[in-house]
Amino acid sequence: KDVIILEEELESLELEEKDLSRAAKKLEKDIKELNKESRSRILAAFDEMNNTFSSLFKKLFNGGKAYLELVDSQDPLQAGLELMVSPPGKKLQKLSLLSGGEKALASLALIFSTFINKTSPICILDEVDAPLDEGNVEKFCELLKEASKTTKNRFLIVTHNKITMGFMNKLYGVTMLEPGSSKIVSVNLDEAESVYAAE
Repeated sequence: KDVIILEEELESLELEEKDLSRAAKKLEKDIKELNKESRSRILAAFDEMNNTFSSLFKKLFNGGKAYLELVDSQDPLQAGLELMVSPPGKKLQKLSLLSGGEKALASLALIFSTFINKTSPICILDEVDAPLDEGNVEKFCELLKEASKTTKNRFLIVTHNKITMGFMNKLYGVTMLEPGSSKIVSVNLDEAESVYAAE
């Protein structure tokens, strides 16, 4: 009896081992297929982003050259991202070697490349215009205007810059009419402009 029970248990364990082995092989195959698909999608998205980034960089800098580069690994799933940029009159270099304003503009080109290639219901930009001088703030605002027209994205901009505020359709702010009492105010500039034009 004991021998028969042990044989049955052994058969049962062998079946379980075969099932686990089959499941492990299937899982490995599925992971390989998933990784292959992921690599393909990453490279396709990377190419789109790279083209858009290059184009936006040239627009913001009135020329120059820029591209994205996958670094630190041959595998796109493990690689890092480096921005290689060359504003007009400068040699090709990493983003980290640019001035503060140039870094900000190049970074905006990358951010907007993402927005243009990947639709989002709302895009929030917090003080991205802070390191820019007046001329570059206007470039940023033009880029924002173009991106809002060519994509279905809606943009929410947090700023203290008067030039940026002037480009917006609606303004929301907080004011303190009396000490300790804050009030939220909003202005629809499109409506205000049409009323002003009618007068």
